[in-house]
Amino acid sequence: MQQFYYGGDILTMEKEGEILEAVLVENGRIKSAGDFEKVKLLVKEDAQWINLEGKTLMPAFIDAHSHISTAIQMSQAADLSQCESFEEILSVLREYQKEQQIGKSGVIIGFGYDHNFLPEGKQPDKKYLNQVSKEIPIYISHASGHMGCANDAALALAGITKDTQDPEGGKIGRSDKDNEPNGYLEEAAMMMLQKAIGPRIKFDLKEGLKKTQELYLQNGIVTVQDGAASPESFAMLRQMDESKELILDVVLYPLLQNKAKELFLEFPEYAEQYCGNLKLGGYKAVLDGSPQGRSAWLTKPYENSGGYCAYPWFSDEETEKFMKTAVEDSRQILVHCNGDAAGDQFIQAYKKALENSKNSQKDKLRPVMIHCQTAREDQLEEMKELGILPSIFVGHVYYWGEVHRNNLGEERAARISPCHSAFLRNMKVTFHQDTPVTKPNMLHSVWCAVNRITRAGNQLGKAQCCTVYEALQAVTINGAYTYFEEKEKGSIKEGKRADFVILDRNPVKTEKRMIKEIQVLETIKEGKSIWKKGR
Repeated sequence: MQQFYYGGDILTMEKEGEILEAVLVENGRIKSAGDFEKVKLLVKEDAQWINLEGKTLMPAFIDAHSHISTAIQMSQAADLSQCESFEEILSVLREYQKEQQIGKSGVIIGFGYDHNFLPEGKQPDKKYLNQVSKEIPIYISHASGHMGCANDAALALAGITKDTQDPEGGKIGRSDKDNEPNGYLEEAAMMMLQKAIGPRIKFDLKEGLKKTQELYLQNGIVTVQDGAASPESFAMLRQMDESKELILDVVLYPLLQNKAKELFLEFPEYAEQYCGNLKLGGYKAVLDGSPQGRSAWLTKPYENSGGYCAYPWFSDEETEKFMKTAVEDSRQILVHCNGDAAGDQFIQAYKKALENSKNSQKDKLRPVMIHCQTAREDQLEEMKELGILPSIFVGHVYYWGEVHRNNLGEERAARISPCHSAFLRNMKVTFHQDTPVTKPNMLHSVWCAVNRITRAGNQLGKAQCCTVYEALQAVTINGAYTYFEEKEKGSIKEGKRADFVILDRNPVKTEKRMIKEIQVLETIKEGKSIWKKGR
């Protein structure tokens, strides 16, 4: 069956300014694209004619970095994202415990609070969580995913006491008086607790997948990522794919310290190629934390911190081993770097791995720096030279722009998410939302990148604004390039997959401040409509 799209703007993303009149799809692929009369000549009698009625058709959006397996699980946790005080957090947790009928053998999980926007201005530690329950373990995760808080019961389950040492790359919050854990856990310290409570978490994964896929699809996304994947999340997604419940294409990047190599060896059919809707894209490493939580590793101190720059997750030696493994295995590696010190560590370790390798494929691996929040001009130069791609969490400008002003000062805050600097170097920039940290709203990211407006309505770093077309490249064709799928996805061109999104207006022709108001009307994967607004 053919589908013949016409009657609106068709934005190809093949070259700037190119808008076509018609596209013909056959067997899930683009058969022809161009002038209406020319394409119409190839339309068969039984073809489906689809009048866009003035709407805009463009390539489906590509998620360059998120955590779909975490999003599936957190979709069923207590939602703390709208809480505006400690009391509201406690109220939501109590109601969640009651609705889910969670007893002593279970665990209460919450997600999405942000202390930066609470009047108390601090973390809701065990002093407060114990008010919900002293017997049922409770753990709540910060919106950034880089910190969280637990009650006494959860700390006891994890065996965290005053004698427990801070793990490498993490911090256990403590009472000033007696060194007792106060319930706050940062970075690697969270994993100690998560490992302990994991077996108690009971989620309906089928329902979670349904809700999470709906979230991506209603934002025009059909290719997503499971960054920092684990053997368990791979098994979960593989099971869902084999049962035909997985609609999206999912690219997994398992953590190198969590059996990443073993997954590639055990499941070679998934290695850098789709088996069903899944593929193992490469390796992942996390080198630091979150700038809004003051755990991103910086070269210069946070404002009013007494010289505090945070800390690395791994030593230089361990990081060099990660990079050597990726280069020698010919694997793409995605590296989480929010702070510029973490960026330096990545760049130098990867450079060393390349210099010491005789792998003939070493210059074709497309490594990615994830987040790039404080990347400096000299770092972007080195990244360009080494072939490191920048994937920028540009929503930081809106969500935490004013927080960055407080944490970093005006000069560094103005360079948060340095989009213009990266595009100026003709780098293959991508944007992401780090879901479930923020919703996978690609058009909001485009709006952020071209306007750089904070929640408070102030512009932050006007010099780092990019053009609308550049921003659209970052969520389409550049995303496809990152996944080595530029010959299959990311633009409208004969022979490519018919992955489309229909918008209520053309973003290139829309006033910049109004881009975030654009609505996704329909999402199409391989020629099939898989989500439609109001359906």
